[in-house]
Amino acid sequence: MPGDEIGTDTRLVEDLAERLAAVPGVVAVTLGGSRAVGAAVEGSDWDFGLYYRGGLDPADISALGWPGRVFAPGEWGSIVNGGAWLTVGGVKVDLIYRDLDEVLRWTAAAGDGRFEIRREVGYVAGIATYVLAGELALGKVLAGELPRPVFPDRLRETAPAAWSRLAAGALSYAEVYAGRRDRVACLANLCQAVLATGQGRLAAAGEWVLNEKRLTERAGLHAIQDRLAQPWPDLDALVSDIRCRLEPGDDVWVSG
Repeated sequence: MPGDEIGTDTRLVEDLAERLAAVPGVVAVTLGGSRAVGAAVEGSDWDFGLYYRGGLDPADISALGWPGRVFAPGEWGSIVNGGAWLTVGGVKVDLIYRDLDEVLRWTAAAGDGRFEIRREVGYVAGIATYVLAGELALGKVLAGELPRPVFPDRLRETAPAAWSRLAAGALSYAEVYAGRRDRVACLANLCQAVLATGQGRLAAAGEWVLNEKRLTERAGLHAIQDRLAQPWPDLDALVSDIRCRLEPGDDVWVSG
């Protein structure tokens, strides 16, 4: 299959990393995503993190000559930052920019149990700033040097409480929208509550979560996902059912 060579020839991955490391401002390159943790499936993209200092010019990425779309730093959001969607040797390659000073700042904050949950496209429950530390922990360094933090003990205390408060609020709004027969807003808030609860459970277990892919399965919330997939003409009953499945026995739940 065209492009398979990037997955079978380590040297080609190293060559790619070498070219990326030569981009002005880049101080380290990592392999991230499913490829880094051994969870890739057929067709999975190759994600390369570009850690830079002092700025990164998207023109220097375009100058590499690979077809695709290149974005500027900050164009994807305050935490997700920016990157590029490229095709290299017939393979889909995603570049993800990371301002190293910003990453280290939030990594240090996570060590003290401090973080923020922000709104970002693609994150229903929100993205925690400690994701940046998680990427350092799970990524494979291909060029340069980067720290490899462990999940902080203090974060195992503060993160579950924060996610649980978010879940509680989303459930309350789901009840309000159910009463108004607003199905879209009701289901949206229910999904946020489920995903926030999943984030809290995994944080309590000291597990890094980089995105919401397969989050419900990882957090043991399979039954809720199945329940949401069923037709529910009665929104009030649905909200009540999901609340019962989230709250009882959930040691990370904080009411109100």
